[in-house]
Amino acid sequence: MSDLQLSLLVIGAVVVCAVYLYNWLQERSYRRSVGQAFGAVHDDVLLKAGVESARTDGRLEPLIIPEEADAGEPDLPLAPRRDSREAGAGFDPLLDYVAEIEAGSPIAESVIGELASKTAAFGKPSRMAGFDSQAGTWGEIGRGEGGLYLRLQVALQLVNRSGPVSAAQLSAFCDVVKGCSDRIAATVAFPDANSALKRARDLDSFCAGVDIAVGVNVVAEGGSMFSGARIRELAQAAGFRLEPDGVFHFFDSNHRTLFTLDNHEPAPFLPERIRALSTKGLTLLLDVPRAAAGGDVLDRMIGIANEFTATLGGQLVDDNRAVLTETGLAAIREQVRTIQAAMEARGIPAGSPRALRLFSG
Repeated sequence: MSDLQLSLLVIGAVVVCAVYLYNWLQERSYRRSVGQAFGAVHDDVLLKAGVESARTDGRLEPLIIPEEADAGEPDLPLAPRRDSREAGAGFDPLLDYVAEIEAGSPIAESVIGELASKTAAFGKPSRMAGFDSQAGTWGEIGRGEGGLYLRLQVALQLVNRSGPVSAAQLSAFCDVVKGCSDRIAATVAFPDANSALKRARDLDSFCAGVDIAVGVNVVAEGGSMFSGARIRELAQAAGFRLEPDGVFHFFDSNHRTLFTLDNHEPAPFLPERIRALSTKGLTLLLDVPRAAAGGDVLDRMIGIANEFTATLGGQLVDDNRAVLTETGLAAIREQVRTIQAAMEARGIPAGSPRALRLFSG
């Protein structure tokens, strides 16, 4: 092989690696932006929709998911059997990897605090529960809390929007739990790690196929602009509330975000600056896996978008600036129905506690 051919091969490999890195950074940026908009209620948003639907600014085009999209994915049990360790504390047998510690004398609060602190450092949400021997019940232990517990359960969430737990993360979690239990001469039991890792990968693969955000835009016409003061007035009248993240949130009765209203341009709607702000457009965004009764929520969002369009004198368009027709809206509704039906069949109803934990972070 000549020097020229070798050089061309090296240059080609560098270009391929650069493209791969760029795409990875774009996907990571999108996960973070959606997590900021929809992750305020839970500690835990893995937003990995199909690459063909992702735009560089992070929004997703409405996309019809074909029914056969789930074919070939490993089946997950809809209601895995709880073993004796998982049954008491209310941890999710599909989402949580639960280790149990049993000691011969009450576990010191300092050990509990150390466990809580160290297990929170692995990039996945962790929780802890203690067994009240007098009441005969398990109760979750909050940060900074303690008690006279002989038994503890320590749980690490296997999947969220940042992806599945890695073998290194799970191993480090087990090492921390074992290290603390060894110091107090306690016994510790762990579920099978390989099985947990496979479950995490399978679940993450399914979530990637249904993790879709539907956005519609209200844009100004003819070079005109929407004033921030007017936007805030209309948003508050419609039931939105401006949050510190610079986005208007529409909440349900449990203070969970149903959908958001954001500036179509980069500048956020900061409370102290919105009166002086003007913009060429607004974006309403529905995080489909996190919204129960997604079709109804979508209709409500579209209704508000139409009100904004009429009042501000704009147009309702998709991210390609194509006017949204009834045919287009019907396709979006079918997309939402298909996604949420697939989630229901998998034992992860949209908007359920399980879904809110999975599609966060």
